[in-house]
Amino acid sequence: MMTTAALGSTETAMPAARWMPRLRGWLAVLPLAGLCAGLLAQALARADIAATAWTLATLAVLAVLASQVVTSLAKGDVGLDLVALLSMGGALALSQPLAGAVIALMYAGGQSLEAYAAGRAGRAMTALIARQPRMALREDGGALTEVPIAALLPGDRVLVRVGDVLPVDGRVAAGRAVLDRSSLTGEALPVAVETGDPVLSGSVNVGTAFTLLAERPAAESTYAGIVRLVEAARTRKAPLARMADRYGLAFLGLTLLLAGGAWAASGDPVRALAVLVVATPCPLILAVPVALVSGLSRAAAIGVLVKGGGALETLAKVRVLVVDKTGTLTHGTARLASARAFAPFGEPEALRLAASLDQASGHPIARALVEEARRRGLALSQPTKVIEHPGEGVSGWVERRHVLVGGPRLMRMHDVRFPPADGAGHAGATTATVLVAVDGMPAAVLELADPLRTDGGRALSALRACGIERVVLATGDRRAVAEALVAGLPVDAVAADLDPAAKTGAVAAERRNGPVMMVGDGVNDAPALASADLGVALGARGAAAAAEAADVVLLVDSLAPLPEAVRIARRARAIALQSVWAGIGLSLAGMVAAALGHLTPLQGALLQEAIDVAVILNAMRVLGGARTAREFPVPGVPKPT
Repeated sequence: MMTTAALGSTETAMPAARWMPRLRGWLAVLPLAGLCAGLLAQALARADIAATAWTLATLAVLAVLASQVVTSLAKGDVGLDLVALLSMGGALALSQPLAGAVIALMYAGGQSLEAYAAGRAGRAMTALIARQPRMALREDGGALTEVPIAALLPGDRVLVRVGDVLPVDGRVAAGRAVLDRSSLTGEALPVAVETGDPVLSGSVNVGTAFTLLAERPAAESTYAGIVRLVEAARTRKAPLARMADRYGLAFLGLTLLLAGGAWAASGDPVRALAVLVVATPCPLILAVPVALVSGLSRAAAIGVLVKGGGALETLAKVRVLVVDKTGTLTHGTARLASARAFAPFGEPEALRLAASLDQASGHPIARALVEEARRRGLALSQPTKVIEHPGEGVSGWVERRHVLVGGPRLMRMHDVRFPPADGAGHAGATTATVLVAVDGMPAAVLELADPLRTDGGRALSALRACGIERVVLATGDRRAVAEALVAGLPVDAVAADLDPAAKTGAVAAERRNGPVMMVGDGVNDAPALASADLGVALGARGAAAAAEAADVVLLVDSLAPLPEAVRIARRARAIALQSVWAGIGLSLAGMVAAALGHLTPLQGALLQEAIDVAVILNAMRVLGGARTAREFPVPGVPKPT
């Protein structure tokens, strides 16, 4: 099976003849019909008609191949399609019409098999792009107007019908949504979303119709970003594929040299033809792309978007993990860890008054206290005369009581003295300590922490099992906080008190221990992600800058799929190399046998086809294999079936 040489990109990894897809479908029919007609004529003792049928079938395919070769050469691509061109042309020139027809059938059949392998391998990535919505129903003054999604603006209300794909990021404005997020995150079961909750574009409404309040333009929404990442991934060429291009050219030279040598040594041009027929480009230019695209597709199916075959290869080779703390190993949101109230105030009352005042503040700590109070069902009051003290806290009135919420300096400003700490609480694990005073008296000391994700430790252990030899925690937090967080986890070193530049330096320093993978989710992680050998961003709710700078984006808000993605990458790379060397070895053996006169051109064509089919099927093994998600079952990660 001869295949196209100019495959374009690794990720598309598919035929160069994109501009003639219908003709490709007919290519296999023409030589097959000619071959069958010739065999029938041969059986009826009409050798002349048989030769004509085989010759015409070969010429039809040869014309298509010649146009493709000319197009490739015009672009500067010198590929192994030249071998197919020479073998078919040589068969006709040396009066070997049957061999020519068989070669033509193998070439056309190879393109069909190549397209099938490509379509199956890239199915998950292609589906992401194919599902992108184009129109939306916008509510305009009580009426519904169908508009292009590019016309949607923040604040627009959109009716999302059953079966619709959410066009933009936003919140459920009215109704209760049931969303299928499987194409984005691999999440197996639909998720119920209540009024006011955020939703991501690209999800499918599988419940009743609801109203979506747009929060971002379509071009800035999650799904549009994912589509851009997928399209970029499909146009990047992997180092393995570049290696295949280089060796493919060398293989072409070796083929011509061996064919010419066989002709010169034997004086028989048929031997040269047999060598050309046996020479196969598939192990070099097809096995690698099929294996890598299969790996990209499998990774996408578990919610891991890898930006191209090059990133997949690097993912297979990483040995050092540098991981950010906030929002990556932790949830990235402060939560109340402990509270110590002072008489006459109880803990619920102190928290209620503090949260009531903090409703007027946009600070993350203030939001955390408000959410905690609402979680406990505390009735919050409307604050008045609120004064925000930047970096210090908030003061104001709640139910005719003067309330202070902030740090020690704010308390000193109002001459409120708190008893000395008794050592209770979370000590080093505390992210922030908030003091609450009411009417000039100490009311409570509230300690907040950003807890470790439940799957964080399991994910790190699973990455260790995948071959990650060193794990480093990199964070801008205090060392005491970081060390308390990772106590008992498989972490080799902690780098704390880092700004973005220092975090980038920490990544660079770890390169002496092997290829480095950096995992983060914030804007401050973007420089480190870009400087690492492989950057991995949590894209489900992480910063857009991090997702753009990263080579891999986790579409679920969890590290859990990453170990499985590493396994997929390593298996894909191993199978690609296995296919290359096994295929090349078998092809060289067949070429030597043909040069020595042990194979005729017809036998060589059949042998070559068997080798190529075996190589492609071996490369497609990447699509198989049991998933190992059962080792760390986490919501948003599909369980194996």
